[in-house]
Amino acid sequence: MTAEFFQYTLNFKRPGGTSRGVLHTKETYFLEITENGRKGTGECGLFRGLSYDDTPDYEEKLKWLCENINADSAILKEKLKHFPSIWFGYEQAVLNLKYGDDLYFPSEFTGGKSSVKINGLIWMGDAEFMQEQIEDKLKEGFDCIKLKIGTDWDSEKKILKKLREKFPKKDLELRVDANGGFSLEEAKTVLKELAELEIHSIEQPIKAGKTEQMKALCAETPTPIALDEELIGIIDFDTKKELLEKIKPQYIILKPSLIGGFSGSDEWISLAENLSIGWWITSALESNIGLNAIAQYTFTKNPKIPQGLGTGGLFTNNFETLLDLKGDQLSIKKA
Repeated sequence: MTAEFFQYTLNFKRPGGTSRGVLHTKETYFLEITENGRKGTGECGLFRGLSYDDTPDYEEKLKWLCENINADSAILKEKLKHFPSIWFGYEQAVLNLKYGDDLYFPSEFTGGKSSVKINGLIWMGDAEFMQEQIEDKLKEGFDCIKLKIGTDWDSEKKILKKLREKFPKKDLELRVDANGGFSLEEAKTVLKELAELEIHSIEQPIKAGKTEQMKALCAETPTPIALDEELIGIIDFDTKKELLEKIKPQYIILKPSLIGGFSGSDEWISLAENLSIGWWITSALESNIGLNAIAQYTFTKNPKIPQGLGTGGLFTNNFETLLDLKGDQLSIKKA
């Protein structure tokens, strides 16, 4: 086998607002493995400022992988354990090499016979922009919407209140994602106000790493809390187990590019289910190549609730894809 990698910059159609700032571009990398005339492609979805492996030697580690591509996978996994997005790209490329075409996990989903239900994502912005996005998602047929919050809570709360007045809980599930945007005291107030609006859950109300504070919030919250950034950089299985047993969140959010790919996600799901913690899988601004792999994997996990998969429509220079979204159902078009 031989391998090579290349860097690629995705350009947003419209700047994406988060509590960390406004995104205009998204850098990513691709790993290609070749063997006997066949090629497997995987996306190493580095997320600058968020990924555990956002380090100066990232490309050096990719180069090392390419030079050692024929080493035993257990050895590679150990060497790459602090580079979860690179390991994820390797996992994808190996599966794609095995199955060919755009396949990673052959199933009824890849055969065009089934689909995955997703939530509609609303980006941060002024009230008018957020309202415009919400109206579009509702017209498209979404009954589960996730809003980014944490920059102007008073305005965001008004939007949520208007939505709930128009659409009761039974007709519209509302999720919010704070990306760690609130202080502990702010979070306590926000959690109460969200409960009054019958919000499904809030992702990462406070910054990651404040374990005792998060534990206290999860123990008393009237609104279910989902850990997101809290999982990033937690590598060892026993440490993952300790974290979930200590904080006892209501949900965890799994971003394969940030938590060690399919194998890393499998570990978190196994632990969560043993502790009766809910979960869903979310993409992290990957191109259509990584998104396709994540969608195929997600289907195999038999998800029970709407997943947080993107649609690939955010970028002006994305790759062609067979992924197809009708209403809130993500599927693969029959070739």
